[in-house]
Amino acid sequence: MPRAEPTSAGGRYGHYVVPGAAIVLLALASASLLVGVGDRSWDIMVVSRLPRTLALLLAGASLAVAGVLMQLVVQNRFVEPTTAGTAQSAGLGMLTVTILAPDAPIVVKMLCAAAFALAGAAAFLGILRSIPLRSTLTVPLIGIVFGGIVWAGTTMLAYRYDLLQTLATWNASDFSAVLRGRYELLWIGLGLMTAAYVAADRFTIAGLGRDNAVNLGLDYRAVVALALLIVALVTAATIVTVGIIPFLGLVAPNIVSLIAGDNLRRTLPLVAGLGAGLMLACDLIGRIVRFPFEIPAGTVMGVVGGGIFLYLLLRKGGRLA
Repeated sequence: MPRAEPTSAGGRYGHYVVPGAAIVLLALASASLLVGVGDRSWDIMVVSRLPRTLALLLAGASLAVAGVLMQLVVQNRFVEPTTAGTAQSAGLGMLTVTILAPDAPIVVKMLCAAAFALAGAAAFLGILRSIPLRSTLTVPLIGIVFGGIVWAGTTMLAYRYDLLQTLATWNASDFSAVLRGRYELLWIGLGLMTAAYVAADRFTIAGLGRDNAVNLGLDYRAVVALALLIVALVTAATIVTVGIIPFLGLVAPNIVSLIAGDNLRRTLPLVAGLGAGLMLACDLIGRIVRFPFEIPAGTVMGVVGGGIFLYLLLRKGGRLA
């Protein structure tokens, strides 16, 4: 998957990227704090708008990082938690613990969802190893089919236990219900992003493929296991807090790759920043388009991300992968 650093826009304008991205991200965060139906009193800011903005930043950044890690492990540009069955498996875990232990603490639900997400990611990798991959487009298609099967089973189970409305809530990824005391699990994502940055060089080498990584002295299995663990925990924490957010982990890494290349040590902060910015922008669009009503941020991200996903698939025969 890793390729040579670009010599066009990334090389000529790279020194403008970070300051410009920081300014745009700050502007979006400020707008998120100011836009809303209620007044701008201190209580509203502290209890509702500030937690919501922080939740958007943390969820967007951590999911973007999870996406780039999954792409390195699978060696394909078109995968991320929602196109590889990982998010759907986490949803199945959430539903399972809701049925078996509805009064379980939120941390227990998150850990159960993470365990199912990890199992789903491992199953996806196992499927890929057992099927001849003649095209780079085969990988995301397999992931989408696998995720669809998992989600169909989850929906059937939810119907059996009269939990379809709960399942729909998880699938909406709405940040309007985020309040102080109801988003703090997302801070786990900050620690996981830090761990990913510390191990960035190892993940980059792992992206070269199993044989090359082993020849370079890397413990390939351990690095892949760490990447999948980070992906599973990030996915679970996000779903438990706000729901499933589609395509974010696919869009952000691809855009950053076009601008700054594939050196994860350098690009990971950009990937996280772009993911956070996209999440803020989608939430603002959802809050403004039907003001004073809201369209869930995940719905907006699904439309925007789906369009970019199709563009990437069709772009010159999928040469990005």
